Amino acid sequence: MQHTISILVVNQFGVLSRISGLFSGRGFNIESLNVAETSEPGISRMTIVTRGDDKKVEQITKQLNKLVDIIKVTDLTEEHFVDRELILVKMNAEPRVREEILRIVDIFRAKVVDVSSDNYTVEITGDEGKIKGFLELLKPLGIKEVVRSGRIAISRGIKSIS
Repeated sequence: MQHTISILVVNQFGVLSRISGLFSGRGFNIESLNVAETSEPGISRMTIVTRGDDKKVEQITKQLNKLVDIIKVTDLTEEHFVDRELILVKMNAEPRVREEILRIVDIFRAKVVDVSSDNYTVEITGDEGKIKGFLELLKPLGIKEVVRSGRIAISRGIKSIS
């Protein structure tokens, strides 16, 4: 089962290394990792996506909570949460497919952020399903390159990790 884990950490040298080491040391792959400072200076938020059964992920969560620089760990999987990912897609924009690319971009509320004589670079944000559907429609038109930000997530409603 896929788990989305949100972690508040003290923004210090080596924190990311210790967290990723904890995952790899227990045989867990990190499918997605996103880290950025919060509105509080010196505090960062990590969003980690991994796969594993509930018991193993609970064990990882307990181990994370033991690390010195960890403020709070929350497995969002069992909660209601909003998640998004940003991707940039570089496309072959030959004259015969330009109109189709622009139609798909419009349908998915994406936007073209760079244009050259034979390429379009498209930006889109959304959840996993939207991103997957977008890429499936563009694939036959000639995707050159895809860059993904990784998932970010936040609890719905009044609940807060801080």
